[in-house]
Amino acid sequence: MNPVTIHYLNVSLGFGVIIAQIFCVVALFLLFFGPKKNFYLDFINKHVLILGFLISFVSAVFPLVYSEIIHFLPCYLCWWQRVFMFPLVLMFAVALWDKDRKVIRYALPLLCAGFLVSLYQNFFYYFGESSALPCDASGVSCYQHLVSEFGGYISIPMMALTAFFALLTLLVVAHFYGKNKID
Repeated sequence: MNPVTIHYLNVSLGFGVIIAQIFCVVALFLLFFGPKKNFYLDFINKHVLILGFLISFVSAVFPLVYSEIIHFLPCYLCWWQRVFMFPLVLMFAVALWDKDRKVIRYALPLLCAGFLVSLYQNFFYYFGESSALPCDASGVSCYQHLVSEFGGYISIPMMALTAFFALLTLLVVAHFYGKNKID
């Protein structure tokens, strides 16, 4: 792929990441501080399986696009995040096929583990010192800033963190929405 196409892909994914982050924050705010009945949360609760499948599918396809087509090799932490994200596509696909909302129980451990790895990676990516990096900067490293859009805010680690955060938000809304709130 040529650099212009890669740049437009990065910008498009960057906009998607920012929009997903906004939607997640709004959903969590409405869940904990909003009215008991809400159209936005009703929509998420009703379509949690299809949304979970779409987010996990996109989150599995684009790392493969970056590594196999654009040839950005994944670092050690990116591989671990793939280990936790890729099975979610199949889990949500089967749950969507069977209309099984119990997938929340099975997806939650994978999401939490992937979220923690991604949070760790983002912390060191944005705030860590170069001497304390968990990835070896001499070889494949997540600190090579292969994607850096919107002033450096959007990166491959931020995309992964947003995907895990969005899926966790879906599961939290699906689990807690409509139940008695703690006031």
